[in-house]
Amino acid sequence: MNNHSKKIIAPIVVTSIMVLLLIGYFSLIITIFDGLWVLILGIIPIILSIVMIKVCIERLNEIKKGEEDDLSKY
Repeated sequence: MNNHSKKIIAPIVVTSIMVLLLIGYFSLIITIFDGLWVLILGIIPIILSIVMIKVCIERLNEIKKGEEDDLSKY
């Protein structure tokens, strides 16, 4: 396992855990609330899940390009 592969594991694990938690929250909202509240309160975890996946993909691309330490630029 090379150095890039080890650095890829953490973002994938964290993103997977967060998305599973948000899906669990969404399913809880569906069971508790009814009608319009499901849309209002349920859209937030869906949007957050999509954003988390997008950020993870961007981070994986940065790691593959060799930009492991982004903070050193600033």
